[in-house]
Amino acid sequence: MKKMFLRLVLLCSCLWRLDEVFGSDPVHSVSVKRGDSVTLDSDLTELKDDDLIQWWFGNTLIAEINKRTDSFTVYDDVLDGRFRDRLKLDNQTGSLTITNTKTEHDGHYKVQMSGVRERLKNLRLTVFVQISVNEGDSVTLDSDLTELKDDDLIQWRFRYTLIAEINKQTDSFSVYDDVLDGRFRDRLKLDKQTGSLTITNITMKHAGDYDLKINRVRVEFYLTVIVSVMEGDSVTLDSELTEIEDDVIQWRFGDHNTLIAQINYGTDRVSENDGPDGRFRDRLKLDNQTGSLTITNITTEHAGDYKLEINFWRRRSYFRFTVYARLPVPVISSNSSNCSSSSSSSYCSLVCSSVVNVSHVTLSWFKGNSLLSSISASDLSISLSLPLEVEYQDKNTYSCVLNNPISHQTQHLDITQLCHTCAVHCCGPTEAVIRLVLSALVGVATVMLVVYEIRSRRAERDQAHIHTSGS
Repeated sequence: MKKMFLRLVLLCSCLWRLDEVFGSDPVHSVSVKRGDSVTLDSDLTELKDDDLIQWWFGNTLIAEINKRTDSFTVYDDVLDGRFRDRLKLDNQTGSLTITNTKTEHDGHYKVQMSGVRERLKNLRLTVFVQISVNEGDSVTLDSDLTELKDDDLIQWRFRYTLIAEINKQTDSFSVYDDVLDGRFRDRLKLDKQTGSLTITNITMKHAGDYDLKINRVRVEFYLTVIVSVMEGDSVTLDSELTEIEDDVIQWRFGDHNTLIAQINYGTDRVSENDGPDGRFRDRLKLDNQTGSLTITNITTEHAGDYKLEINFWRRRSYFRFTVYARLPVPVISSNSSNCSSSSSSSYCSLVCSSVVNVSHVTLSWFKGNSLLSSISASDLSISLSLPLEVEYQDKNTYSCVLNNPISHQTQHLDITQLCHTCAVHCCGPTEAVIRLVLSALVGVATVMLVVYEIRSRRAERDQAHIHTSGS
């Protein structure tokens, strides 16, 4: 069945080429990210004096250039004003620019040129939405509508399979979350006001192409799932195939869509490439039975975008790796020069520190499970330090934690060891001298008091003795 389908695709492609050769105007495909601007090219380098150029959206005239009358006109209030303040005509070439594209601008356009060089050009504009979401998070695919009309039919598809539908004529709202092995079960939520679709608890199986059809308008969504990986680990990108028949499977990497692995069962060819700068050398393992790709011993060089294409355009999946380096254990030290004491208690100052070569890390002090303070950094190769003052006789449990989004390292505090020196040597040099002098003075005063007491008692005894003798 798959072999027949591929042959049909090749036949259609050949017929399309023949049409082009024999003069039938092909449909030129143009894609634009929703919200961006796009220019529909007239293929002219300059206009002539007798040119009449008309731009149509479906069967509606939206822009016109008449060089005979030297007029340049945009009809941006047609079709409920969907083009209002968005159309710009190039006075030199006749090309048409649409700014701030929306869902409702998706569709068929044509430019008709009359005069000496009479010609017709057909274009198919696809408005797509590119979304990235972390594994485990939720994402909303926005319909770009503010409210639904009474006759609207909204359909959401994932890889050509219907997963959600709103039919305002019958006032029905349906989610089909048991399709495709139940990967969407209990994850789909339809907005009854706008038709937007929310997917919760995203997994790698939800990456790929989503298709929104609003009546006759279509919008494509390319959903990339961001996977967090620890440096040194291995990750398998699943093709979701149980077996390969006549499939062509391609794995691509980076902004330039570099081919890094391929299975072509039509030619019995299986290949793995080292990729840019040889960064994938001896790290790629392609499963010959399913087409899944495993990347071993991952480093930060392997962070980026990956794309799976099955049979070229029939099925695509998008992944992005965020690679985190392994974290060091934070170090806790005491600062004995900053000790303080009072009649009732003594304190010592502690510092938790770490030198990290990774981004997006946080260093925190905890008292039990309660966060006391924290400091974050997004730069590479940075030193972090966080102070804490504790009471010497405090019996609470303290810990310092260094963490990034997927891992953490914890160092617990032993107050009796770190604060013992601090408690004993709790004075600075000046204070020590003062205390020593005071101690000496107290000692001298005590000796003098004792001597005085002894002499007083001796004098009293002598006086008593003299008095007895006189009697």
